Amino acid sequence: MRLDASQHIRLEQSMKLSPRIIQAMEILQLPLMALQERIDAEMESNPVLEMHDDTDDDTVESPDIDREHGEQPLVVKEASNNIDDFERLSDYENEYGAEQLHEAAPPRAAADTGERDRKLDAMANAPAPAQSLDEYLLDQWAFVEADDAVKSAGRLIIGRIEEDGYLRASLEDLAGETSPPTDIAVLESALCLVQGLDPLGIGARDLKECLLLQLNAQESAGRDVSLEKLLVERFLRDIEMNHLPAIARRTNKSIEQIKAALEVISRLNPRPGYLVGQRIAPTITPDVIVTLGDDGGIVVSMPDGNTPPLYISKMYQRLARDRQAPREARQFLQRNIRSAQWLIGAIQQRRHTVLRVTEEVFKMQKEFLVEGPEALRPLPMSDIAAKVGVHVATVSRAVAGKYVQTPVGIFPLRMFFSGGKISADGENMAWNAIKVHMKELVDNEDKKNPLQDDELAAQLSRDGITIARRTVAKYRDLLDIPPARKRRIF
Repeated sequence: MRLDASQHIRLEQSMKLSPRIIQAMEILQLPLMALQERIDAEMESNPVLEMHDDTDDDTVESPDIDREHGEQPLVVKEASNNIDDFERLSDYENEYGAEQLHEAAPPRAAADTGERDRKLDAMANAPAPAQSLDEYLLDQWAFVEADDAVKSAGRLIIGRIEEDGYLRASLEDLAGETSPPTDIAVLESALCLVQGLDPLGIGARDLKECLLLQLNAQESAGRDVSLEKLLVERFLRDIEMNHLPAIARRTNKSIEQIKAALEVISRLNPRPGYLVGQRIAPTITPDVIVTLGDDGGIVVSMPDGNTPPLYISKMYQRLARDRQAPREARQFLQRNIRSAQWLIGAIQQRRHTVLRVTEEVFKMQKEFLVEGPEALRPLPMSDIAAKVGVHVATVSRAVAGKYVQTPVGIFPLRMFFSGGKISADGENMAWNAIKVHMKELVDNEDKKNPLQDDELAAQLSRDGITIARRTVAKYRDLLDIPPARKRRIF
């Protein structure tokens, strides 16, 4: 076979996004908490950023750096509604496709680790991160009295307890993780002590052991839980299937006694590890607030204080222009000023785009503000993209991870985009609205004779919503509604 070498000339078009547009894409997609963390990180790494205004002008001055770097600087106004970057981004996406826009972080200025100035004071009162489960257990383990071998084995066990509180690794596997291997008897002794830590049920190997550990604690406190322990030890499968009459016959107890014991069991925690993470409940802060004005119109705003106002230090701008200053120092400041300008511009563009998208969403979902989830209408993202004049990918970034506060509660902004069906009277109904209606039917059913899936489908059809029985079963699973046999109350 003969191989030949040859040269060819080929013209090729390729797309390269500027760092400013890449950062605009990145900032737009960030949910509120992530945006605040990004601002904190930029404040720490960029010395020219300030959280207070040290100029009387309503625009931030830009040093004369365009001649040195070959591009015009971005002048940021405090109340700017300029979204040119996103419009250019949308043009790129429409021409090339969103999948070709590769995410990349723009270059950031290096942090001066030796400096601590007043801009870090805004972060000084940030809450400490929540204590992890293993940290919580190790704090208790430090006060357990045992010999060194057991203490070491206990630390090994705690390190393998999963976040829900279960120990799924076998003691034999744990024994082989040390050299020489740990004696199984030592591990058993350590596990017994670990299972006595808070929260109750920690370190269990399965659900039965988890529930029994909690019942044993109640028994040690003087409570009679013999029936509850019997049910957990022998009848967990029957309890899951709601076979109460069969359990009553086999235990020689009445239905009422079984129900009372199950009430006690229902108050036990099947995932005790999550209790530690839930001690500080996460707070959802809305990105946007939507209300109805006095004239019935939609009012869209962003909460004050969601993101602190950022400014570029007047002092550093003067230094960047000072020809008497060392050239390296001026270039360092100019790079950081440009980075700060991009960040401030991207945050303002994010604000404007999220507000525009939200306003168009609730022009289409206005009934939701009065009637709640049942009034949701089908709404494709492409419809909002067309109204705002951007690519669908820009709308997707604008709603990703964002929450909206409405008169009927706080909801993910993405929830308002969905498909749906045409009801019997010709009205569009979103899938979420259908789920809400189905849940209401289940909530109001006769608990002694709960509705089967085909009966739910028939009732929905009578209410003007025609969906198949298998669709009812799918939605029931999504809503965590058990089948009829498990919902029955005896």
